[in-house]
Amino acid sequence: MKLNINGDYHEVDVEADMPLLWVLRDEIGLTGTKFGCGIAQCGACTVHLDGRPIRSCSYPVGNVKGKITTIESVGDPDILSKVQEAWIELQTPQCGYCQSGQIMSATALLANNPNPTDEDIDQAMAGNICRCGAYPRIRAAIHAAANAMKEV
Repeated sequence: MKLNINGDYHEVDVEADMPLLWVLRDEIGLTGTKFGCGIAQCGACTVHLDGRPIRSCSYPVGNVKGKITTIESVGDPDILSKVQEAWIELQTPQCGYCQSGQIMSATALLANNPNPTDEDIDQAMAGNICRCGAYPRIRAAIHAAANAMKEV
C-alpha cells in the first residue's frame, strides 16, 4: 500500500486493518504521534487526513484515502508554526505527552476558523485529554496563535 505522509510517498506491506498509528510509528519511524488510550478517546494520536483531524490509534490504514499530515511536518526546527510558537511562548505543556495531538487539533481548528471563540476552542479540543490539566494554557495558546496569524 502506498501512503502520502507529510508530502512524501511511503510504501508499506501491512494488513489493511492495522491502525495508522502503528504504521506511522513502527513502519515509517515517525514517533511524534503518541499512543495514549488505543480507543480514540484521548487525542494523543491525532493526525490530519486531508486537513481533518483523525485518531490514528483506531483508524485502519486500509481506510486511508488522501494525504496524511503528522506533527513532524506541522513545523520544523527553523520555522515553527504559529501554534508551536504560542505553545512555547506560553509554556503550554506540563509533561508534554499529549501535546502533539493537542497541536494537531489546534492547527486543524485554526485552519478552518482563524478567529475561534472560547466555545469554538472547547468544542474542537474536547476530544483531547490533558492529564496535567493544562487546558487554560492550551486555550490561551490557541488564541495567541490566532492573533499571531492575523499579523502575518
